[in-house]
Amino acid sequence: MPRSTLHAPALEWYERHARDLPWRGPEATPWGVLVSEIMLQQTPVARVLPVYVEWLARWPRPADLAAESPGEAVRMWGRLGYPRRALRLHEAAGVMVCLYGGAVPSSYNELLALPGVGSYTAAAVASFAFGGRHAVLDTNVRRVLARAVSGQEQPPPHLSTAERGLADLLVPDEPAEAARWAVAVMELGALVCTARDPRCLDCPLVAQCAWRGNGQPAYGGPRRSPQGFAGTDRQVRGLIMAVLRDAPDAVPPAALDAVWSESEQRGRARAGLVADGLVVSLDDGRFALPG
Repeated sequence: MPRSTLHAPALEWYERHARDLPWRGPEATPWGVLVSEIMLQQTPVARVLPVYVEWLARWPRPADLAAESPGEAVRMWGRLGYPRRALRLHEAAGVMVCLYGGAVPSSYNELLALPGVGSYTAAAVASFAFGGRHAVLDTNVRRVLARAVSGQEQPPPHLSTAERGLADLLVPDEPAEAARWAVAVMELGALVCTARDPRCLDCPLVAQCAWRGNGQPAYGGPRRSPQGFAGTDRQVRGLIMAVLRDAPDAVPPAALDAVWSESEQRGRARAGLVADGLVVSLDDGRFALPG
């Protein structure tokens, strides 16, 4: 289908239905956009919102975060999960202070070189914060394009060259419109074209949707294996981190031993946190967040 036939209905829908989120408002800074994109990786908006607001109130600029210890970034991260993101964001703030005068760089390649920033995040920040013309491909966008254009219920587990090529072709020529297109398709996937129970009759692309037109065939390709949580090392790591975040000072080993009865798994989780730089083993045997 001609790409121009997709743009207008998606953009008009977004103007009417977009959620009022702080990182999308006119007052949002490039730093705020970057923080939001890092926090939203594998984490729902509802969980991110309160932490995002507190984070920006405490550290409104990269230099403010860089001046703090990495442990404070981990503490403020709270229960968002995957706390290495907090360490990488702290490292990125330091790089921005050293190389860019405390500002978030605007180019895709400079963003991609920051700690913790991958191709999706670099494209998202370059697009949403600076109006750059980029294909922004998160899970929601990939699903909308798979259905509307490729006629498939779901995209494959891993981003393919063909998917990226299709997304590039669909980006509007005008940079400002390209940025709105990116966020509009993302919002459409989050609110309407959902993984389960899509609300097709509410979709602005329903008349053009290849998947709908083909009778909504079930996805027959490889699927991503669901990741469990209960009883995993990740759960134990989270329990250990909760103790350290809530403690005003370093804690003795017994305080961490109490979170999980199985000593081998507990030790493995603790050792992994130390290796990742999220926990520091002190000379006196106690444990603490990185200073």
